[in-house]
Amino acid sequence: MTVLVRAQGLAPRRLRIGIAALSAVLIAAACLAALSAPAARAATAVDVFPTPGSQYVPVHAQIAFRGIAPGAIGTVTVTGSVSGAHAGTWASDSDGQGASFLPAQAFAPGETVTVATGLNIAGAPGGTFQFKVATPAGPLPPWHWPRARRARGDVQRFVSRPDLSPVSISVTRLAHGTDSGFIFVAPEFGPLQDGPMILDAHGKLVWFKPLSGDDVATDFRVQAYQGQPVLTWWQGYVSAGVGTGVGEIYNDYYKQIAVVHAADGLNADMHEFLLTPHNTALITAVDPVWVNARSVHGPRRQLVFDSIVQEIDIQTGLKLFAWHSLDHVPLADSFAPLPASHKGGSPYDYFHVNSIDLDHDGNLLISSRNTWAAYKVDHGTGQIIWRLGGKHSSFKLRPGAYWAFQHDVRVRASNDRYITLFDNSASPTIHSQSRAVKLVLNLTKMIAALAQSEVHSPSLLVPNQGNYQQIAGYHSFVGWGAKPYFSEYDSRGRLLFDAHFGDSNSNYRAYKLSWSGWVDPTVSPPAVAAIRHGSHTTVYASWNGATHVHQWRVLAGSSPTSLTPVRTVTRSDFETSTSISTASYVAVQALDWSGNLMATSKTIAVH
Repeated sequence: MTVLVRAQGLAPRRLRIGIAALSAVLIAAACLAALSAPAARAATAVDVFPTPGSQYVPVHAQIAFRGIAPGAIGTVTVTGSVSGAHAGTWASDSDGQGASFLPAQAFAPGETVTVATGLNIAGAPGGTFQFKVATPAGPLPPWHWPRARRARGDVQRFVSRPDLSPVSISVTRLAHGTDSGFIFVAPEFGPLQDGPMILDAHGKLVWFKPLSGDDVATDFRVQAYQGQPVLTWWQGYVSAGVGTGVGEIYNDYYKQIAVVHAADGLNADMHEFLLTPHNTALITAVDPVWVNARSVHGPRRQLVFDSIVQEIDIQTGLKLFAWHSLDHVPLADSFAPLPASHKGGSPYDYFHVNSIDLDHDGNLLISSRNTWAAYKVDHGTGQIIWRLGGKHSSFKLRPGAYWAFQHDVRVRASNDRYITLFDNSASPTIHSQSRAVKLVLNLTKMIAALAQSEVHSPSLLVPNQGNYQQIAGYHSFVGWGAKPYFSEYDSRGRLLFDAHFGDSNSNYRAYKLSWSGWVDPTVSPPAVAAIRHGSHTTVYASWNGATHVHQWRVLAGSSPTSLTPVRTVTRSDFETSTSISTASYVAVQALDWSGNLMATSKTIAVH
């Protein structure tokens, strides 16, 4: 017996259908179909995910319908060749342009699922389509990141915030003309604490959030959500080169306002967390599945990482788009060798998705590290429009336009468009040094030529990670990934700024961006500490994340109720210190650039 489930009239609430109510569902669905048959067929094609003919759909997949009002979807039946008819829940997308069917139970591995509708489905005009369910290999176990090897002065210490021990920063070049923005990094190897860090244009700490356990952060930056600037990053653990975690969104008061999970029972991967103007998130995910690898002389049962791109409706958590590498790119296109094990149990990361960008025409640009290619992908159907690089490039590459194992492929202009990427050329070594590369694409003649490249001095060969950001005034900001450097170049390629961590740390991407950070003093007031030295006392003041502090006013007195201003000093670093005559009690006040009082610390006794 097939279960008939209607989406009509369910938005915005959800309807749960139990197996015991099959008869009632059938009767209600038949009545609704008779009443609204004309509305059940869309005039234009409806996009569905999984797309018709997909071969590697996760067992917990939702079925998303896009480009149609939820009330116009009509009758939908979902039947597995092994699992049979599926009841479930309907949920509407926040933009009113679609809805998803969430099956009440998982699909069976390897089965074929038939979805019957009365719609004009893209890729299945008759309204009925099928997809095949992957055979999952199970989740990846956590892997403990090794701490960076300790070195003298490798961490920063603060008297007023002894709970913070971020890695130290060394600035080796700071020339006139650098961009005035803040620097965003997220060191991954401690040595004591990992977490997202904001630095000022001089490399001094502004904000640090230490993470607990084995968690690390990647892709830390400023983006826009619901028209407001927000901080975003991926957070989780990393195993076998891929991540298991979530996307974090914090407002300008450093308060968490959203957490983005991957759909289809998967976990968000570390390689991309991109917010779109439509309040959605483009993320990567990885599904370890069993695949026949005879096409690349492997075993019939090989563990392969299916690289996945998803678009998530942040407000509802629903999937709006999904793209699977195994459905579009064969194993033979990879430059990564098969694992040495002949039994197929070692994971084969043949594709390794590591960036997604939203093109000016609304389609996607997807980077694959291990095929050395970027793919322009139709945002509606998931079909590949063209390939840049790799074994089957749609473009002829001019001299100098080469790369290998690249990261961070981005669209920069809309005419003869510019593409930027970080050319690792390493792991294994392909070229002598890594580069930040700008390409110009001729979309008429399908030619890709080198426009500009930046290299580090001394030269660096970066085995993994890295990014290339275009900032104001045609400057470039480069994060050197697995090497502990981040640099700024002017429009002519001259090095203006160079800094590195105080140890052999790594950082997935580095950005330079505008930011205005505030801190609620009722939640986290300015921090103060004081140490007496004979007839003088050194007072230490800090306020983690507050970007508008210009001066610190020190209050002192013989009792907590008799404090008076004794000194005002300009903020000099994350922690500012000053000396006053010995007092029994002190507090500090944060002042903005106009001298206005922002907040007062607690009052402490001087010891």
